[in-house]
Amino acid sequence: MKQLIYFIIIFSSKNLFGQINYSGFIGKYPIELSAEINTTGSSYGVYVYSAFDSPIILEGNLEKEKLILFEKDSKGKKSASMTFEKFNSESESIEGIWKDLKNEKQLKITLSKKAKIDDGIIQYATVGNHYFRIVTDYQAVSEIKIFQKKTDKLIQKFNVDCQFRGLYCISSGDFNFDGFTDFSIFESSYVGPNTSSLYFLYNPKTKKYFESAFSGTSLEFDQKRKRIIETNQCCAGSSVTTAEYKVIKNKMVLEKERCFKWSEKKQALVEQNPSKCR
Repeated sequence: MKQLIYFIIIFSSKNLFGQINYSGFIGKYPIELSAEINTTGSSYGVYVYSAFDSPIILEGNLEKEKLILFEKDSKGKKSASMTFEKFNSESESIEGIWKDLKNEKQLKITLSKKAKIDDGIIQYATVGNHYFRIVTDYQAVSEIKIFQKKTDKLIQKFNVDCQFRGLYCISSGDFNFDGFTDFSIFESSYVGPNTSSLYFLYNPKTKKYFESAFSGTSLEFDQKRKRIIETNQCCAGSSVTTAEYKVIKNKMVLEKERCFKWSEKKQALVEQNPSKCR
């Protein structure tokens, strides 16, 4: 049985700018916990039991040196809490209490500061028997690592250059509509609501992931129609382009494109020839 837990706290405003790592124990159960706290004190995070490696979401708050993180059950109701009295990010060690809110069972948390986490920061998203870690300098993500749950065996890794989004860099979904779950990593945000991601597809024959050629702005995946929808906004929303793609042999094939321009007269977006949005 593994004997370490990692506790990561990343203080942030709009940009993350520091982290504190701890290792230790919650009772006799080894876990890993990652949390982010912004300047208002609100926080969120995930933790995993090392025997299972299945992330559990946490939400909480830091107020007057008291840090409380709650986990929720499948119905969204608070089911357990982690409380750290007189929390100080500069302390070499911290202690707290884990409490089951249903039966009042409590376990002691004892943590010591750790310089770094070599394997990277665990992500909330998982896919089947796999979980993810990212290697980051808290500004950009340089590597994705895919591990097998329970055994912590490294399955694959990919080099990337993506913006850091804390515990939610990785997302999962069936992006090529083949019935198997794939994963993506947030790549970048642009002007307005526009974003991009990198998409990694699962090959059931090799049981490995591969980086796809999927690309576009703010892609959405319509599972019922098996279509990929791209939306690109500019000029404060006065110009919007949408495109619809089908997937053929793991490639995006354009089916139709639409252009909408703001009309002062109608006070609404009006469809025009796609060339008007280029």
